[in-house]
Amino acid sequence: QVQLMESGGGLVQPGGSLRLSCAASESIWILNEMGWYRQAPGKQREPVATITSSGNTNYADSVQGRFTISRDNAKNTMYLQMNSLKPEDTAVYYCTADLVTKLGYQMRGVWGQGTLVTVSS
Repeated sequence: QVQLMESGGGLVQPGGSLRLSCAASESIWILNEMGWYRQAPGKQREPVATITSSGNTNYADSVQGRFTISRDNAKNTMYLQMNSLKPEDTAVYYCTADLVTKLGYQMRGVWGQGTLVTVSS
């Protein structure tokens, strides 16, 4: 089964930090471009950060300088280090990836189930 599994969400005070992880299931062979998106209550899903297979990154203006996206290709895992969190960062965070399965199928825009991040005092 092709799955991306997020973890690491939770409740944190403003100014705090969290590290999200996105792990690929065993059926996935190669992860190409990956990204983190978020959806706040009552709002549309928006991009947070993306990373290519070679490690090139892009960030939304709202998180630039506070969030860091990274990946470990050996572990087929992506991370999002979030520092200096603000209440407006509260959202469900989703990972997404273009990938190739071990059976050789190319799949674009595979999404995880999401992990909730709540920033509140």
